[in-house]
Parts: sequence; structure tokens; C-alpha cells
Amino acid sequence: MSGEVGHFELPADNPERARKFYGSIFGWKLTTPPGMEYTMIRTGPVDDRGMPTSPGYIGGGIAKRGGHLAHPVVTIVVDDMTATEATIEKHGGKILSRKQPIGDGSMGFSGYFQDSEGNVVGLYQNPKR
Repeated sequence: MSGEVGHFELPADNPERARKFYGSIFGWKLTTPPGMEYTMIRTGPVDDRGMPTSPGYIGGGIAKRGGHLAHPVVTIVVDDMTATEATIEKHGGKILSRKQPIGDGSMGFSGYFQDSEGNVVGLYQNPKR
């Protein structure tokens, strides 16, 4: 499944206002995990672990604007973030945030890079099972 767009992130100056906006317009299911300043967006059906159950499904998140999240970001799913980071650098990209666990790592791993055009793009690796 490496290389698929699997997630999006929306920056917000006022996350509560953004949650109301998107939830009201699109009917997205929004949840904020305990201890996180991040709202998960479900745009379609998910399993008991919160993973998509229909083809083409892309979920997302809302976070306070800042750092690497200044504009909407698409996140690409990869099998091995460490190897992908090395390949990005080899081809002139810049790693902005190396592989880091989401929470305790049971939700997977994330990071950010800047592509050859200056765009910030996210990376995601599923947790090891």
C-alpha cells in the first residue's frame, strides 16, 4: 500500500470553530483523542480500530495552525518511513520532522518533508503488527 494518499490535515487558528464548520457542512465525525490537541476526522466508515473500510476513503485531522501545518497537508502512506526519508533526501527533498510515534506508537508513525517545490507533505507508516 506504499505511496497512497491516506490522510489530510487542516490547520486552524480556532480548532473548535473549524470542527463546527466542517462537521456542520459535511457531517464528518470528529473526535479528539484523550491527551492530544488533534481532532481526528472520519469522512466515511471505519473499523473498530478507526481504519477505513471502504476503497478510496481518506480520513483526516484538524490541528492548531503552526510549525509544519501552515496550509492543508496531504499525507502519503509508506511501508518504511526511514527508507522513504532517505530516498526523499537523495532526490533533493528536505526532512522537516523525522519518523515519530503517534501517541504510544499503536496508531502508527508520522513525519513531514518538503518536496522539490517547497510543499510540505506528510508521511505515515502503519504500526507494526
